[in-house]
Amino acid sequence: MSSADDTIARANALASESFVTASGPGGQNVNKVATAVQLRLDVYALRLPEPVFARFKQLAGSRMTTRGELLITAQRFRTQEANRQDARERLGELIAEAFNLPQQRAKSRLNRVGKTQRLEGKKKRGAVKAGRGKVRLD
Repeated sequence: MSSADDTIARANALASESFVTASGPGGQNVNKVATAVQLRLDVYALRLPEPVFARFKQLAGSRMTTRGELLITAQRFRTQEANRQDARERLGELIAEAFNLPQQRAKSRLNRVGKTQRLEGKKKRGAVKAGRGKVRLD
């Protein structure tokens, strides 16, 4: 199984970038200069293990297309270089989080004494509830 660091390095090599004009405030600079970065990555090319891929797909959500491409758009900063760095950092964080699989929950084990105590408590509670019927004066 490959590590997260190896996969991040491979993802950075496979990712393609395109620059688009950013939205939002910024005046004339925003209208003239394509500073926002769109990072595209074919997730199938990473060859992730099955549980990691499932978690990656869940974490990516709507950023992943039906063809298996991950699309990250970075436009927080005013320069291309800062947005490129931001997009690659977000990609790395996403992959690292996908490799961080949640621990499987261990099934709780109940011994014989605990089981009998639980059943006795249920019977007592049932008897209390059964005695709450309507009072008849026969």
